[in-house]
Amino acid sequence: MSETKRKLKTIGRILLLAVISLVIGIRLYNWNAQTLAGNAMPMPFGWGFSVVLSGSMEPTLSVNDLVVVHEQSGYGVDDIVVYQDESMLVIHKIVSVDGDEIVTKGDANEVNDSPISVSDIKGKAVFHIPFIGALIRFLKTPVGFILIIAAMIVLFELPHMKERKKAYEDKEKIIEEIKRLKGE
Repeated sequence: MSETKRKLKTIGRILLLAVISLVIGIRLYNWNAQTLAGNAMPMPFGWGFSVVLSGSMEPTLSVNDLVVVHEQSGYGVDDIVVYQDESMLVIHKIVSVDGDEIVTKGDANEVNDSPISVSDIKGKAVFHIPFIGALIRFLKTPVGFILIIAAMIVLFELPHMKERKKAYEDKEKIIEEIKRLKGE
């Protein structure tokens, strides 16, 4: 194997290890924020993600859409915002603002939500990606997390398995050649 190829494989393994570390780190960060701090949606650097769980915002947002949220200094009527209601996240549109009191409503709902404080708002929906939320929800489950780790390990080990197999085959060829030369 050429030196360049060996270096590329090493770089690939390092990148894969970095991705594994990042996935585990994000999971631990989210777990800490949600369980210990009671924060249903951590917002590192003012950005966050939320998955639409109900049809209350149809047709604007559908179940399993992934919504990218950005913290704002102020919010206005018709902004779609994510706010924390106890331990649950709600994604609804602002229908009125009165100082620090904000009233929201889902597009598909008939009645307004109870008023909330502007401090309850996590951020404004910047854009959404349809259907990706289903995958995110699955990956947050214990089974999904285990599958991520297993896939990373397999991808990390696969090149090593090929190298070990080739080394074993080379060793067998050398042993056969030695036996042939000895006349055995």
